[in-house]
Amino acid sequence: MTESFVLSLAQNSIQVMLVLAAPVLIISLVIGVLISLVQAATQINEVTLTFIPKIVGIVAVLIILGSWMLQQLLVFTSQLFTSLPNFVN
Repeated sequence: MTESFVLSLAQNSIQVMLVLAAPVLIISLVIGVLISLVQAATQINEVTLTFIPKIVGIVAVLIILGSWMLQQLLVFTSQLFTSLPNFVN
């Protein structure tokens, strides 16, 4: 196992993690900003107001993109398992 192999494995792991987390984080950010704009416009300063829309948005993203996310994770895992013989010198 060489240093370049370990670095490539770490880079691929981080890339897969970011790709899988991005849709959930982006929708949470967008909903949070929209709710904050509504709160600023109406002067309603309730902290708990953002939780339900964020939860609904995240569940919707997971329902819509869940199979794609799982497929990406399965491809990465299968590539990792097929490269296991390269770990041992």
